[in-house]
Amino acid sequence: MDWLFDPFTCDVCGFMQRALVAATLVGISSSIVGTWVVLRGLSFMGDALAHGVLPGVAVAFLLGANLAIGGAVGAVVMILLLAWLGRRSTLGDDASIGLLFVGMLALGIVVISREGAYAGDLTAILFGDALGVTRADIAGAGLGALAAAAVTAIAYRPFLAVTFSVDKAALLGLRPNVAHTAQLGLLALVIVTSFQTVGTLLVFALVVAPPAAAAQVARHVPTMMAVAAGLATIAVVVGLLLSFHLGTAGSATIALTAVAEFFLVVGMRDLTRALRPPAATTS
Repeated sequence: MDWLFDPFTCDVCGFMQRALVAATLVGISSSIVGTWVVLRGLSFMGDALAHGVLPGVAVAFLLGANLAIGGAVGAVVMILLLAWLGRRSTLGDDASIGLLFVGMLALGIVVISREGAYAGDLTAILFGDALGVTRADIAGAGLGALAAAAVTAIAYRPFLAVTFSVDKAALLGLRPNVAHTAQLGLLALVIVTSFQTVGTLLVFALVVAPPAAAAQVARHVPTMMAVAAGLATIAVVVGLLLSFHLGTAGSATIALTAVAEFFLVVGMRDLTRALRPPAATTS
């Protein structure tokens, strides 16, 4: 069993231990927020928001400022633009989100390309470096997980109501617009506190894949969150082990493992249904 434990216990494997802690915290926060994203069908918007932080991160990088603060500013701008287009544009939501998706990604690349050798920096921002996380990154990921859990616990009722019926949420006086904005804010926070670990692109795999897999087997929102967090943790452990032994990129391997879990869960669910004996009929 050395192949299983050595990567996390050897004397020179502190980077693996830090990666395990940071990515697990990212997986937990992503699973909590991702549950609302999956249930509400906001995956495309969430993906656009993940790209929306890039210009802010790029500007902060060029100025030598804090990248997390730059990402937060980019996320706020993206949310404001989404709200503005929702009110002003005659386009459908998917077209408006798609325009911002491409525009913000292109703007971020243009900004960071002003740096002479920008390819490596852009790769790190987009895809992260799970094996190069610092204690500060772990603290940020922990903050994201704590905030996601706390806000979800406090605002669980309006979040649940707006997830299944905006009209009913409004009728109950639960202020669906505020709940919607709070969910987007939580998603932005998770992205900002996670991109240095798994990148702005790959964090979205953890936001969608574990909750989508959990939705196949869970029937209640808290159960779905718990199952998603468990699946995300497994994806982190398996992904880091594969990365260590195969020499692959840590963040991408974690993301790919999370997606593979989804297909595995769907396949096992379908197999279980096929093997289940038919229900007896009464005449």
